[in-house]
Amino acid sequence: MEMLAEKATLLRESLQKSQANTESMVAILGSFDHRLSALDTAMRPTQVRTRSIRMAHENINRTLKAAEVILAQFDLSRQAEAKILRGPHEDLESFLEAVDQLRKIAKFFSSYKSLMSSDGVLNHVNNLLSKAILKLEEEFKQLLSNYSKPVEPDRLFDCLPNSLRPTPSDHSGDIGKNYAATSNSEHQGKSLETGIYKPPTLIPPRIVPLLHDLAQQMVQAGRHQQCLKIYGDFRASALEQSLRKLGVERLNKDDVQKMQWEVLEAKIGNWIHFMRIAVKLLFAGERKICNEIFDTVDNNLKEQCFADVTANSVATLLSFGEAIAKSKRSPEKLFVLLDMYEIMRELHGEMETIFEGKACFDMRDSALYLIKRLAQTAQETFSDFEDAVEKDASKTTVLDGTVHPLTSYVLNYVKFLFDYQTTLNLLFKEFDTGHESDSQLAILTTRIMQALLTNLDGKSKQYKDQALTNLFLMNNIHYMVRSVRRFEAKDILGDDWVQRHRRIVQQYANQYKRLAWAKILQTLTFQGVPSGGSGSMGGNDTGSTSGVSRATIKDRFKSFNVQFEELHQRQSQWTVPDQELRESLRLAVGEVLLPAYRSFLKRFGPMIESGKNPVKYIRYTPEDLDRMLGEFFEGKVWNEPKR
Repeated sequence: MEMLAEKATLLRESLQKSQANTESMVAILGSFDHRLSALDTAMRPTQVRTRSIRMAHENINRTLKAAEVILAQFDLSRQAEAKILRGPHEDLESFLEAVDQLRKIAKFFSSYKSLMSSDGVLNHVNNLLSKAILKLEEEFKQLLSNYSKPVEPDRLFDCLPNSLRPTPSDHSGDIGKNYAATSNSEHQGKSLETGIYKPPTLIPPRIVPLLHDLAQQMVQAGRHQQCLKIYGDFRASALEQSLRKLGVERLNKDDVQKMQWEVLEAKIGNWIHFMRIAVKLLFAGERKICNEIFDTVDNNLKEQCFADVTANSVATLLSFGEAIAKSKRSPEKLFVLLDMYEIMRELHGEMETIFEGKACFDMRDSALYLIKRLAQTAQETFSDFEDAVEKDASKTTVLDGTVHPLTSYVLNYVKFLFDYQTTLNLLFKEFDTGHESDSQLAILTTRIMQALLTNLDGKSKQYKDQALTNLFLMNNIHYMVRSVRRFEAKDILGDDWVQRHRRIVQQYANQYKRLAWAKILQTLTFQGVPSGGSGSMGGNDTGSTSGVSRATIKDRFKSFNVQFEELHQRQSQWTVPDQELRESLRLAVGEVLLPAYRSFLKRFGPMIESGKNPVKYIRYTPEDLDRMLGEFFEGKVWNEPKR
């Protein structure tokens, strides 16, 4: 307890000392606070002055920096002005940089309206910009004037695939002659669409970027209409001159109607080539450079520009096609109409792409209208041809019974139709006929063939000799069958048609034999040979001739000789142009005539030979007849002296 009491006493004393120390420190700290407050009061005026000085310094620095920027703009303005005054011709790139710099300077001073001199500077800069844009416009015009030259025909021909290039002799102008010689081969499977077309250089590649930059500056300056008009005028003129040099001319229906067919056919051939060249080379090239030069221009304006450039050229080209489609129809025009329809169909997809956009709608619509108009006219011409074949009233008579010119004309016509089979199927699809295009072609071809048969039947009635009538029909129908088989029209007409008409040919051959040879064969028959009379043979005769009148036999031989000589003279002037059919017909006649003559000669010849002057009655041996039959159907000249 005592120890605890002592420790408690020590602890109390320590606490009392600590309290005293704490009170002493509080007193000291209170003294410091009083002193610091007094010091702060004394320093405050100095601090205020120092802050003001620092703020003033910062304001001065900012003002100096702003002044430096403004002075720099003045320096840039002077530099740009010097470049603008020199013009764009020497250094276009530097000139364009100066224009951009002036625009930035104008924008800068527009944001410093508080400056007393800003309005004056802005006016000066804007005046410089106006002068610069006028100079750019002149430069744009000058470049287009210098480099918008028409493309020479030879350069365009060199851009075509080899299969479409005219021969050197055709470069003088009329490539349609070359076309006419090769157009048929083009329909024998030769593809023209797979050839490589090399785009022509309409504007040198190094000039296009310059025109692009100039156009961009003019558009930014709000002079896009002037820019597009300048471009449109120069490029349209160059394009029209290119086509004119090529040989394109604007023709209407009256012009076409006055032309002779040979001239018109050549012009159509040229037009087909011109369309390929114009679309695949010139129009496509114009679209490309128009897109490159005006890539930053509003799309509607760009489309309008391209439309302005090409509108007149497209109209000139299509006007010729429309004139042909609207001109008087005639059979020979069908194939050129199909050629024109074919090229328009071939180019239709490309034209839709090249002439896209609202501004080019009229051109797309005109091209589509021409396709449909050509299809309609071709189909009407097809129908006209059918009627013309059936009603052909030509006075041409083939005296020798050979193939009539109408027959060869119609079959050649049909042959060409089958060369155009793919095109015709496309054409039929343009109209809702209620038939598949293949069957539609078969129907029309069958009708043409029937029209020809009807006409031939009428023409056959011009002959007085019924044998020649049948020979004529045999020749012509055989020619039809052979032609159909040769160019494989049987795939459309069918084997039944071929077989049926082969039987008809045989029927006419049989009727010819019956009509031409029945009478002469009657002279060689045993029936009707009377017996008895002073001229009859006696008992030395064989049983086969007993009681037969020699006079009757003489008359029979004389009649045979006269008839055969008449038949030989007449029918050697007749013609069977097909060698196989000719030999077959001679053989068929010989198979009937020669056995009958041999038999008659064997039975009754000795009766004549034993009498006086037998050569007077038995003029020919079977070998003579066989040799003379070989001269039948050779088409010898009329009034040829009898052998």
